Amino acid sequence: MKISYQYIRPMLVVLLMLGMGSCKDYFELNQNPNLISNPPLASLLSTTTQKTGLASQRFGNITSYFVQYLANPGAGGSTDTYQITDYTGTWDYAYFAMADLYDMKRKAQEQGASEYVGVADVMLSYHLTLVADMFGSAPFSDAFTGTTLTPKYDTAENLYTTALTLLNEGITELAKTDSKVKLSAGNDLIHKGSTAAWIKTAYALKARMLNKVSKTSTYRPTDVLDAVSKSYTANTDDAQMSSFLLRNPWAQVAINNTQLLLDGWLSTQLVNQLNGTTYGVFDPRVEKITDKTVNNDYKGTVNGQGNVGGNNTVKDESYISLNSPLTGNTSPLLIVTFAEMKFVEAEAAFRAGDKTRAYTAYLAGIRANMDKYGVAAAARDAYIANPAVGVGADALTLDLIFKEKYVATYLNPEAWNDARRYDYKYKDFKLPLNAALTTFIRRAAYPNGETSKNGINVPQEVPLSAPLWWDKP
Repeated sequence: MKISYQYIRPMLVVLLMLGMGSCKDYFELNQNPNLISNPPLASLLSTTTQKTGLASQRFGNITSYFVQYLANPGAGGSTDTYQITDYTGTWDYAYFAMADLYDMKRKAQEQGASEYVGVADVMLSYHLTLVADMFGSAPFSDAFTGTTLTPKYDTAENLYTTALTLLNEGITELAKTDSKVKLSAGNDLIHKGSTAAWIKTAYALKARMLNKVSKTSTYRPTDVLDAVSKSYTANTDDAQMSSFLLRNPWAQVAINNTQLLLDGWLSTQLVNQLNGTTYGVFDPRVEKITDKTVNNDYKGTVNGQGNVGGNNTVKDESYISLNSPLTGNTSPLLIVTFAEMKFVEAEAAFRAGDKTRAYTAYLAGIRANMDKYGVAAAARDAYIANPAVGVGADALTLDLIFKEKYVATYLNPEAWNDARRYDYKYKDFKLPLNAALTTFIRRAAYPNGETSKNGINVPQEVPLSAPLWWDKP
């Protein structure tokens, strides 16, 4: 696998700084005199496309513990064990990004720059779903008007509808041919100024959203399949961001480990699925995700238990790796991928009763993901040929689709949506040791920063085991 990487050039760093001084609203109470208050569209494009990639990582760094990709190296980590945890930094990051996107959209509308309007709509939709899928109800319709410091909350269901509307409107704007300002390829850190690529991403996000409501009466597999058909056709279409001021933040986690700032240890659940313990099949993707331990094996950490050898990094258990194409210094942050779309197609086709199409998409998803990870063709084909994997169309099950998608969405926040829709039925998936809940986590608590700023509107807290609207049976 070859992926084109780049670091942000000095001029781009300046543009990113310029783009941060935009929207004055509930989320930005003070004006910084060192920042330009009226940045050009191109600088806002740099800022927002980078923040979109980084937002995916920030949310993924929380949800990866819930789905047991990661495990805290110390016993009883709060995220690890479903304790009420303050995620103010992640919440604020998403809203500052949306404030920038709101400004970019408004400026683009004033300038007749439909391409920028469309891109802003797509990224606004994405950030909105990140927040709503983690916390539930949240401010949006009242948040960026500049008229209140305490914006009302929209219901999670309304946020879903709003996010879908933004995608549809974004597709319409991106399809226009008379934009007075063209996307700047050098400032678009996700799709290099390609409106066709952004339209595909809008449809990929739409397919993801339509598939997410599989537990509800509004689920329509044919609508999911229609969106999939207009999305990605190859790994080269993936929405990803690989421009960093220093390095990929997952790589920083790996480096921190070497400095005894322990984090980013892989869960037993993930490692045992990959190393053959759970399913009796060795998955070569493990070699592209992590490194062997000092004992020449792959070994995970039990969630809630921590490293049984004590606080150390002697590599007796498996960590996030700098050697991985997913978590190296210049590795891209993946927002939505072709491989994921094939598994969305497989699930929707299966639910629609077309097992032949479902099986073809299932196999294509495995191949695409292995190719993305850089697995050798021989190892990839041997894995697919294994009777436990290449089961044939008649023997395909939703369990197999979810099992393979679990690997394909490694570290992506979308994996938690899947886990909840699937009711955490992955083989051998267990509650963390000393979990604060008696069942699996379904939502996060509103952050302290929000309750202190906007407590009058923050909904009454419910148990973290209470499902979101789309997660209810």
